[in-house]
Amino acid sequence: MSKKIVFLGCGSMGEAILTGLLAAGTSPQSVTVTVRRPDRAEELAQRHGVTALASNEESDANVQAVAGAGVVILGVKPVGIAELCREIAGHLQSDAVVISVAAAVSLEQLEGALTAGQPVVRSMPNTPLKVGRGVVALSAGTNVDEHHLAAAHEIFDGSGVVLDIPEDQQDAVSAISGSGPAYAFYLAEAMAAAAEDFGLNADVARVLARETVAGAGLMLAEPGADAATLRRGVTSPNGTTEQAIATFDRLGLPGIVADGAKAAAARAAQITEELAAK
Repeated sequence: MSKKIVFLGCGSMGEAILTGLLAAGTSPQSVTVTVRRPDRAEELAQRHGVTALASNEESDANVQAVAGAGVVILGVKPVGIAELCREIAGHLQSDAVVISVAAAVSLEQLEGALTAGQPVVRSMPNTPLKVGRGVVALSAGTNVDEHHLAAAHEIFDGSGVVLDIPEDQQDAVSAISGSGPAYAFYLAEAMAAAAEDFGLNADVARVLARETVAGAGLMLAEPGADAATLRRGVTSPNGTTEQAIATFDRLGLPGIVADGAKAAAARAAQITEELAAK
């Protein structure tokens, strides 16, 4: 398989993946990126040392980029994935692995827009990839073998934890880890608001909430850490924390989180259907 790696579209998520890939030792000379704007292409070339093409300047930038590539990462918005696949379909090497990072775009949709037999992997990364603490779930298409899947793992290994899952679990993963960072940020917002209600200065409140959530996350990331065990370690019998947890339970917080995740998963499934109908 060719060592050339191509990013078609490179927004904030794509650049996070690119940064992790280069930090893990991949040579910038083996990477080509395409974006729309020339200024963004120049920015990526200067920052990372990769080859960057702008489709607003070169209409065939995507076709140029995929020539001879071993791995192609599709980083455009979900609504544009099928069109992009059709654009590059006749120009890919037969064993090139195509990896989609677009939420809600199914393997069937991807494979249907590419040449028959093309190896395709669907991924669900999350935004903590930007700080090297992400989690990525991969689902292999019908033409993917162990070498293709290993190549997909290598793309994300420098940015976080990589898991293999059946595609029918992708919506659930999206609801938990894809949307999950927003849940943690939402908790930090609520904690800061509660601190202000106590009369604390707004800046102090934000620092307390931010550093508490971030610090707890680091503790949870320690090898062998377990959320329930860590929680019990802070929750002394008849203490203040116990009263807070009891209140959360009484008000149904676990059920609220579960209902929110179910709503997120249902919306992901709905988006897949909407894209399939176009």
